Amino acid sequence: MADWIVERGIGEVRAARIVDGDIVEARIEPDDTLRAGTILTARLVRRLPVRGEGIVAWDGGEALLHPLPRAVTEGATLLVELTRPATPEPGKPKRARARPALPDAVPCDGPSLADLPDARILGPFDRDVLGEAGWPLLIEEATTGQVGFPGGALTISLTPAMTLIDIDGELAPADLAISGARAAARAIARLDLAGSIGIDLPTVGDKSVRIAAAEAVDAILPQPFERTAVNGFGFLQIVRRRTRASLPELFAHVPAHARALLRQAQRDRGSGERTLTAHPAVIAAIGARPEWCQAVERTLGATLALRADAGLAISAGHVQARFP
Repeated sequence: MADWIVERGIGEVRAARIVDGDIVEARIEPDDTLRAGTILTARLVRRLPVRGEGIVAWDGGEALLHPLPRAVTEGATLLVELTRPATPEPGKPKRARARPALPDAVPCDGPSLADLPDARILGPFDRDVLGEAGWPLLIEEATTGQVGFPGGALTISLTPAMTLIDIDGELAPADLAISGARAAARAIARLDLAGSIGIDLPTVGDKSVRIAAAEAVDAILPQPFERTAVNGFGFLQIVRRRTRASLPELFAHVPAHARALLRQAQRDRGSGERTLTAHPAVIAAIGARPEWCQAVERTLGATLALRADAGLAISAGHVQARFP
């Protein structure tokens, strides 16, 4: 198995596992997000005994606590371990999830992507290994939810209940089911999809084809995960442990695009002042964090200029050097 390539970026840490020049797994960890495994002191603000859960809060956040300790009363403090950070969703962001910390635990940060086994850490002056392996295409897939494969395409949609992957194409139904299952498994690993994932395959009556499609997932998707069989309607459900936001979840929001644009600037090969042109929301997100621009300017040895263009999509920002 190839080692992880880890890049300490502006406002985030990025990681990718590259095989034969292509990214097969990728993860992004924003700097301002509490990581799974973080242990902190929280206050129990509400008991939900019917569900065996409670709501705990600390300065700047809250989480759903499971299981609910019997001896802890509302208003009391306790050490908790985060098992999943909060997930931003339109209308109703999902709370973080936590569990009571072990008796000998002490407050600490959770493990970082930089702690991945055998990780190779890259800085801004190192060769752009991620870019050479197709990082911009990965971001495009995460943003659009469109992933092509020979003979077909995936459409990835985020819903409150699960991430859905629809498979469409011009192949015969049996071939499309197996090829689509293989492509979906690759996309799940590549885009760091987790939690409950539904794959809508073409409906095929032949049970052996449905079995082959499920086996194609098993052959590609790294363990651990659980799955159902492919039912008669072509639906397969996968459950992967969720410890962070997936790439599509991150790129459903402006800050991820702001950080991606700064990565473009930091890796730009021109000289002189760089002008970053993007949607006003992206420019505002960058402008609100002056330390981000300062870090890029130190790397480039040149200044950054920000220009808002309301005609651009959130993901369509670009960088222009004064001297190409």
